[in-house]
This record gives sequence, structure tokens and C-alpha cells, in this order.
Amino acid sequence: MSELTPERHSLLEQARWAARNAYAPSSGFRVGAVIVSAGGRMFTGANVENASCGLSVCAERVALLKAVSEGERDFTELAVVADGDGGETDAPPCGACRQVLSEFSPALKVSYRREGEYVTRTLSEMLPDAFGWENRE
Repeated sequence: MSELTPERHSLLEQARWAARNAYAPSSGFRVGAVIVSAGGRMFTGANVENASCGLSVCAERVALLKAVSEGERDFTELAVVADGDGGETDAPPCGACRQVLSEFSPALKVSYRREGEYVTRTLSEMLPDAFGWENRE
């Protein structure tokens, strides 16, 4: 686990702001994320729920897809913040988000709350055996 530098604290604050835009009428669980490209561009995302639950999209994927749609393909940092009805809560990226993120940056540094403390881990630590294009042969 990496130290939470002032820069990472700033990213977590941006993720906190992004969570305010979440659309979570069912769960009340608002998540915000910010992803940083290798070139330093930042893209935020918020979760978007849908009445057909399987169509809901996580904040991490929203941020990533915004970045990819703007031409970015390499990322260095991701910060995730979740706010439930009882206040800020733990919320590491889900397995689907980890898999989608690994498509672009397995060495991505991910900051999130775990057991009440903010931690930073690499994506490859969080998803050690990600499925990749080499598995499709």
C-alpha cells in the first residue's frame, strides 16, 4: 500500500465532488471517481443507477469511458469515494471495474477507503490474474 500523498488527497476530494452528481434513486449509494491519464488529464465520473439494475454503471467506468472517448489510453491514478445514507463509506472498485480498468493500465494506482482508512494499491495487486487479450487465443 502506498502513502496518501497531498496529490492523492486532492484526487480523493475531486472524487468526493464527483459523487454529488451520482444518480442513485434506488440505493442512495453515491460514488465518485477521478482517473488521471499519463499525460495528466483528469476525468471524473459518478455512478448512474437504472431501474433495470444490470444496466447501472459504476463511477469508475464512467470516468474511464469519458477518458477513452477523449482519446486517452494510459492512466496512472484513480481515486474513488463513496457516500451512503450514513456518510462516507468503504468502496473499492468492483470486480467488473477492475477488469475494465486492467484493459488499459494494470499498474494503475487506486486510492479508496478500506476499513475506514484511505489506502492506495496497484490495480494488479487488486486483480492479480486479470483476463487479457492473450487469453483469447
